Amino acid sequence: MKETKLLDLIGLGEGLDVEFKSAEGGFPKDAWCTISAFANTEGGTLVLGVKQKGDNFHLQGVKNPAALLKIFWDSHNNPQKLNSPICNDADVAILKINGVTVLVIHVPPAGRTQRPVYINGNPMTGTYKRNHEGDYRCSEAEVRQMLRDAGDDPQDAVILEDFDLTDLDVETIKAFRNRFSSREPDHPFLSLDDTRLLERLGGWRRDRRSGSEGLTLAGLLMFGRERSILDAFPNYHLDYQEKLTEDPEERWAFRLTVDGKWEPNLFNFYFKVYPRLVENLNVPFKLDKGAVRLGETHVHEGLREALANCLIHADHQSSRAITIIKKADAFVFINPGRLRIPRSVLYQGGVTDPRNPNLQKMFQMLGLGEKAGSGFQKILRAWREQHWIMPLVSEHSGLEMTRVWLPVASMIPETVEEALRTVVGDRYSSLTELDRIILMLAHRFGKISNSDIQPYRREHPKEIGDRLKYAVSQGWLDKSGSAGRGTRYSLPSKAAPRILSLFDQTGPQKMNSEHYASSSEHYGLSSEHYLKLLNIAQCVRKKRRVNRELVENTIIQLCADEFLTLRTLADLLQRNSDSIRNHYLRPLLKNGLLTLRFPGSPSHPQQGYKKLILK
Repeated sequence: MKETKLLDLIGLGEGLDVEFKSAEGGFPKDAWCTISAFANTEGGTLVLGVKQKGDNFHLQGVKNPAALLKIFWDSHNNPQKLNSPICNDADVAILKINGVTVLVIHVPPAGRTQRPVYINGNPMTGTYKRNHEGDYRCSEAEVRQMLRDAGDDPQDAVILEDFDLTDLDVETIKAFRNRFSSREPDHPFLSLDDTRLLERLGGWRRDRRSGSEGLTLAGLLMFGRERSILDAFPNYHLDYQEKLTEDPEERWAFRLTVDGKWEPNLFNFYFKVYPRLVENLNVPFKLDKGAVRLGETHVHEGLREALANCLIHADHQSSRAITIIKKADAFVFINPGRLRIPRSVLYQGGVTDPRNPNLQKMFQMLGLGEKAGSGFQKILRAWREQHWIMPLVSEHSGLEMTRVWLPVASMIPETVEEALRTVVGDRYSSLTELDRIILMLAHRFGKISNSDIQPYRREHPKEIGDRLKYAVSQGWLDKSGSAGRGTRYSLPSKAAPRILSLFDQTGPQKMNSEHYASSSEHYGLSSEHYLKLLNIAQCVRKKRRVNRELVENTIIQLCADEFLTLRTLADLLQRNSDSIRNHYLRPLLKNGLLTLRFPGSPSHPQQGYKKLILK
């Protein structure tokens, strides 16, 4: 790492992919939590020899770098400390910067077959991930999700014990045959009976090693009956919403979910949702070579791919829901499970690593779901043709979910420009192109990071970071999260559109927005009482480094008299919601210091926390 780059990192401060430690007492023990967290998230840089004073960091140096380096490599290559070596020689260096010596450790992101990277010999207690507030220990469900992804065996090829053909919906299989036949009328699969057809599709399998055979996960998901699917996967949930207005009183204009009124397998869900996605699509039709109007456009094709891929690549054993939302100005696809290839490779195309290849084959028989890694390229082509904002693919590593946001709007339409002018004022005309793109993306996506902007621009991340800081200094953007590259940016609350925070969902019913103005009226509290709570939270609020015991005691004081929601606590403490839930609320609940408003439903949308009074 070059001297200038390291100094840039110190100037940016700690964040999602940067961690500084002084190492005054030797190699820090908690550095291994950070190494595990970096490896399991998106990689990062650990620098030993940098000390924090207030909100700033400065070079301090290390006394015996050679000894630290030896300790690092000894532990790094010890499977009892780190289960899988993640760094190579080029990733670790002793550098002299401004006359002092530091140890720099670059931790690359682990591939899906390497995760989880854990410490101290136990994946269930030694696996960490990175969020905007630092490192946190993964839950057992998160670890199991990594372990599922790490295997080479297809997730959807698992044979389900005690399930058979009676668990499948006969009408769905007939509908599949009809659609398959209309596309490939002479295909030899069509002459097979249902069992043999399922076998060829991957819906029925015989294990050559054990000799057992039966219905697979793919077969049940694609053709199953509701009760049978829920027996196999109690958390299975599909959710399609049409939210065509920003009116907070209208949650949706139409919704399709698992409600007992239809057989909610993936086949039926796809063919119920797709016609509604493209209904009233305002896209000009094109003519073929014979001057005949084509029946659909590349946008239709792109939406087909987006919907099919959302269903094909989801981790169906997760507790999270598959959610599709049609908005007035965007289509949003959310599925459990992170990308199995780097995001940059997804945008380039040509590479695919399907989580559920049998489901992919079933959809391919119907002309859906590209196998050659070109599906997302079709989406990009369609959006470029319409001069729309480029689709944004993002991952939430904490929730192990992926979101694809397809905006149906020009880069900076007049209405958005008007909104941005209200933020910037008379200086709007003097903004650079990069400034305008940053503000537009904040308007469009609600909260953005430096990395979210990079696919849209060619500037160096450092230059983007400088413009983000400048926008904050001018009051054009608000920032949240920790300082540095983990910071999220949004328009000031008075100017920000009401945008659904999709990754904050903990259940299919949760629809609260993180972008509503932070005032007492939104939390059902009187202004006087809200100010009282703010006074209690002042010792923690907006302070990045706070003693853990102080935060816990503050939360207990806040929750002394009534149930407070996670969103209220996050606002009062100015902390990330996931960090509060994982680092503080869960331990306080476990230790019997807090109680839940809805004990039998931990993910209830109105869940609240209150101090437990022992009688």
